[in-house]
Amino acid sequence: MREFRDINLFVRLTVYYLLWGGVLWLAFELVPDLHRHLPIGVIEQLIGAEDDPTGFTGVQIHASSVNTEFGGVLWLVTAILGAVLVMLPVSWVYMEVRERSKLDQSLLETLLVLPIAITGIVLMVHNSLALAFSLAGVMAGVRFRNAMKSTADSVFIFVAVGVGLASGIGMLMIAMVMTMIFNYTFLALWALNYGGYK
Repeated sequence: MREFRDINLFVRLTVYYLLWGGVLWLAFELVPDLHRHLPIGVIEQLIGAEDDPTGFTGVQIHASSVNTEFGGVLWLVTAILGAVLVMLPVSWVYMEVRERSKLDQSLLETLLVLPIAITGIVLMVHNSLALAFSLAGVMAGVRFRNAMKSTADSVFIFVAVGVGLASGIGMLMIAMVMTMIFNYTFLALWALNYGGYK
C-alpha cells in the first residue's frame, strides 16, 4: 500500500513540475524578456552579480522594467501566488511522509502562508536598513512556543522561508528548482527508509 502511495505522489509531483515547466517554456518563447516584467528571475543574474566588498548593497529586486502601478501590482501578485504554487507540492510531500496521527495541521497551513508573509516583508525592507532593524526588533518580541514534533518539520519551515525570500527578490525560478529537488530527495529518502531498520 505504501509503495502505491509513493508512486502516486511521485507521478503527481512529476506531472505538476512538467506542467509548470511547459507553461514557463511557452511563456519565455512568447515573451523572451518575461523575467523583466514578472518575478520569475533569471538565475544567471543573481549568480553573476558583482559582490560589494562593504556588504551594504541592498538586494536587487529583479523588476527592472516595472514602471507602472499596474505592472507593480502584477509583479507583487505574481510573486505571492508563485510562492504559494511553489510550496503546494512541498505540502503534499509533508502530508505523505507524516503518519496521520503525527500530522500537524497548523504546520501544514504555515508552510503555505509563511512564504506569503516573507515575500511581502522582503519587498518592504529590501533597501532600508532602518526597516530591517525595526523588523528584527519586532520579531525579537514575538515568542514562538510551538515545539516541532520532528526535526524534519523544521526543515520544511526552512524551505518555506527560502521560498519566501526567493519570491521576494523576484527569483521564483530558484524557489521552484530548490523545492523540486527537496521534494524528490525527501520522497526518495522516505520511500527507501534511508537509515531506518528493516
